[in-house]
Amino acid sequence: MAEKEFLKRADEHINIANSHIGENVSTGEVSSSFMYGAARFNAWVAACEFEKAEDMGAAKEEIVEYFVGKYKEVLEEHIKNHIEEFDFGK
Repeated sequence: MAEKEFLKRADEHINIANSHIGENVSTGEVSSSFMYGAARFNAWVAACEFEKAEDMGAAKEEIVEYFVGKYKEVLEEHIKNHIEEFDFGK
């Protein structure tokens, strides 16, 4: 059940992003907003783990490495899926 709920939440975020794509807003602009929002949210999630700003400052590189690593992992997975399964040009 946890994976189903995880994917449902992810799909809801994607649906919101897709709803912003339109005549005056490009996919690139929506993607930039989506990434900005994810970074802002994840910075807040990380901040919730600390009691003092200096502790978070000391862990900054570790926090960045964690989130960048996770993003890279799933981005590579989804690019691979598109390469293998997406019907380009048809």
